[in-house]
Amino acid sequence: MKTLKIFSLATCFLAICNLSIAQTKTETFKVSGNCGMCKSTIEKAAKTAGASSAIWNEDTKDLTVEYSSSSTNTAKIQQKIATVGYDNVGFKATTEAYKKLSKCCQYERSEATAELACCKDGKCSMPGHDGKDCCKKDGEKMECSKDSKCGKEEHNGTDCCKKSN
Repeated sequence: MKTLKIFSLATCFLAICNLSIAQTKTETFKVSGNCGMCKSTIEKAAKTAGASSAIWNEDTKDLTVEYSSSSTNTAKIQQKIATVGYDNVGFKATTEAYKKLSKCCQYERSEATAELACCKDGKCSMPGHDGKDCCKKDGEKMECSKDSKCGKEEHNGTDCCKKSN
């Protein structure tokens, strides 16, 4: 009986420890858009990418997301938003995705993308990369690629390196 109680207590303790490891993070970043329909699409995309909460402000163009760091990150959320047509500080939507937006949702395409940059001092300056060397390969500095895809093999061509407008 004592062994069962000790085992139960140990199991509860480990479960509590595991819950504390998965931190909830809150981030705010710019996302281009125009209207209430944009708001709905942007927030839905963020939640699809793992955000537990997403609120986009039509006036300030700020999106505030809350998410568990064990299941997603800011870069994944930003990339998903770009795939549905909305430029943001981390990723630029493809022209095809942008053109699929309703006419009222087709925003001026310079607002959030002006802040994009790839490499600063050989370190990636993209959100969510924490200055990692994604802009280097085999110790040599890489330039941003023409198609805005990262050249590091382990990034599988994701949009982590983008040129400024």
